[in-house]
Amino acid sequence: MLSRLPPLPAVRAFEAAARLGGFQSAGEELHVSAGAVAHQVKQLESWLGVLLFQRLPRGVVLTPAGRQYAAALQPLLTSLAEVSEAVRRQGDERVVTVTSVPSLVARWLMPRLGRLREQHPEIDMRVLASLHPVDFVREGVDVAIRLGRGPYPGVQADLLLEEWFSAVCSPAFKAAAPDLRTPADLLRYPLLHDEAEMRIPDEISWARWLKEFGIAYTGGTRPSFSHTYLTLEAAANGQGVAIAAEPFIAEDLRNGKLVRLFEQRVPGPYRFHLLRPPEAEARPAVKAFCDWILAEAQAERG
Repeated sequence: MLSRLPPLPAVRAFEAAARLGGFQSAGEELHVSAGAVAHQVKQLESWLGVLLFQRLPRGVVLTPAGRQYAAALQPLLTSLAEVSEAVRRQGDERVVTVTSVPSLVARWLMPRLGRLREQHPEIDMRVLASLHPVDFVREGVDVAIRLGRGPYPGVQADLLLEEWFSAVCSPAFKAAAPDLRTPADLLRYPLLHDEAEMRIPDEISWARWLKEFGIAYTGGTRPSFSHTYLTLEAAANGQGVAIAAEPFIAEDLRNGKLVRLFEQRVPGPYRFHLLRPPEAEARPAVKAFCDWILAEAQAERG
């Protein structure tokens, strides 16, 4: 029976090319060249005795046989991935793999992992920083933390943290600016811009934050940074005032690295949710982690 199976590397290359629409994209996913993917696909076509792709000047298109083969392969490979992951985890029950928004990993989750180790020494954490939609089976992920509005069909989803945006700066910056008493006074000071937040549709920018208080913002002194953690490091080092969501500044507010300028906060349009497949919590380590992180978040929300 096994002698009748096609070469599996070639099958994998074809499936990726069919799903992604080309050899270049498949090569990027598989970490090989487009030429290597093309070679594997040609090997599979020779084995089958039929063309799977029509080669065009600007790419490739599945033939009818290719479409038929791809449609049959995808559920088979998904099933193989699922059973492989289940078998792999039988010897790795302690490991919990979580993927999260990079800034939340660095600014909220990492400072709390010590408490997790104290309360659950039986758990070995594997933390991945990622923004893209998660494929739990393909990526071997147990739990994902994502920012969005929901709903999240097909997975168990719980509210983790809410976005409330505050204006923050270093204690030294605040002490050196005694006339900085209201949001309107901010227009005279350097406002630090977080390009990562600005790339998210409808997210809170300085213009939107100030508009909540009836203040028009047309620009001015505006250094900008590519990542949230860089923006907040600049604020902590006295470079100006930043706006950031509570989960990203909670630890720095507690240790005095940052201070709020005002009591006023602006709600963001999104929330952080804890996502996992319905069957994930059948593993004791995953359930213990989910219970722990939800309790941590509940304490944070008050």
